[in-house]
Amino acid sequence: MSDPIRITRTTTRKARPKDADLGFGTVFTDHMFVMDFEEEKGWYDPRVEPYGPLELDPATAFLHYGQGLFEGLKVFRGQDGRLRLFRPQKHVERLNRTAERMCIPPLDPELTLRSWTTLVDVDRDWVPSALGTSLYVRPTIIASEPFLGVRPAKAYTYFVILSPVGAYYPEGMNPVRIKVIDRYVRAVPGGLGEAKTAANYAASLYAAEEAKHEGFTQVLWLDGVHRKYIEEVGTMNIMLKIGDEVITPPLAGTILAGVTRDSALALVRGWGLRVSERPVTIDEVVAAAHGGTLEEVWGTGTAAVISPVGELAYQGERIVVNGGRIGPLTQKLYDTIVAIQYGAAPDTAGWTLEV
Repeated sequence: MSDPIRITRTTTRKARPKDADLGFGTVFTDHMFVMDFEEEKGWYDPRVEPYGPLELDPATAFLHYGQGLFEGLKVFRGQDGRLRLFRPQKHVERLNRTAERMCIPPLDPELTLRSWTTLVDVDRDWVPSALGTSLYVRPTIIASEPFLGVRPAKAYTYFVILSPVGAYYPEGMNPVRIKVIDRYVRAVPGGLGEAKTAANYAASLYAAEEAKHEGFTQVLWLDGVHRKYIEEVGTMNIMLKIGDEVITPPLAGTILAGVTRDSALALVRGWGLRVSERPVTIDEVVAAAHGGTLEEVWGTGTAAVISPVGELAYQGERIVVNGGRIGPLTQKLYDTIVAIQYGAAPDTAGWTLEV
């Protein structure tokens, strides 16, 4: 029998911001989901309670050794008023893959999905309506045992918070300037590159800040061994159209298996384009730009959906992509995915789940 989820509703509701005032990840709803794990009990006491601080011992394992994970997905309010989660089952699968890599006890997939839908239902009034806005769902697990020692913890806390959000990039759906990084690395084979864990993102901050000070929006990471194969753009997967071929780096352990990446590949293949998940070097990209065959470059991710790249800077050279304009395939992918998310186009692949 499925564990019942205990619901305690807040007695003091927060003021909800207007859709036009929404940024990203700064406002949080009235409630959160919490569940605990102890070695002798397993996962227990799934509950929705008023949003508030977590009480953590100063020796909490996660604070010292970083054993934890998170996920990120969105809920969309369509013009029909219905709420739709986008591909939540894929996020459940990825959460448990990360849990295995981080030595965290797996969550029951059915209960995980119910933790999201129950919380969203309790705070459904927080889902904004304007196109481009959504409710961001952030599931997180931290090692909560108070101890100092390098081993998997014996206690964990799983919690889910919700945040109404606007566009991730203030530029909106405009081509961004990207600096190719060959001095720093984000991940190496055998490391945590494919895990959605805090250390993965902390490792990216220094280079990203350096690039921003130089006027770039984000960075393009190269592989950590040869420093020549492209991997991710910022925190997003990257795709390129060179001639008639759509190319994206393969899932070989150093990049995240993006759900938007998977969605974009499925759409492009369905449209009959030639798609390759293969290693691609920065030199190949530069050569394609010089030869006039680098037609489009874009990032894919939950936060921004599709982010067109208008310029790449590499070793002092400025490579302008498609005249700095959004390419037709990039635009089509964005329009198609967004239409499915908001229920404006048929969901023939069963990607959405109504709440």
